[in-house]
Amino acid sequence: VQLQASGGGLVQAGGSLRLSCAASGRTFSSYAMGWFRQAPGKEREFVAAISGSGGSTYYADSVKGRFTISRDNAKNTVYLQMNSLKPEDTAVYYCAADYGVVVVTTIHLYDYWGQGTQVTVSS
Repeated sequence: VQLQASGGGLVQAGGSLRLSCAASGRTFSSYAMGWFRQAPGKEREFVAAISGSGGSTYYADSVKGRFTISRDNAKNTVYLQMNSLKPEDTAVYYCAADYGVVVVTTIHLYDYWGQGTQVTVSS
């Protein structure tokens, strides 16, 4: 599976961005998908995840109520809608795929990673 993340950019606090992650392959629905982020000098952290069917989602407490993860299996794409952005959301955002329909939030369980897209939120 190859993953290509896009949609990052510079936005003011309170603004919105939508990240996309396009996946190759024919069995996209067999993969749970996750978004992670890494700020300068910090470890990569879990942001959100979605099951293969899209029926289950999980969020980090820090983004709950502001971010929404979704997927379109017909387009082999997972999205992260980010609203009410804060300066502390500034990071490189990565999408990842885990073979299996169960949602996982642990970084080392993900098998495939995209290249990352930069999100910068100015105050």
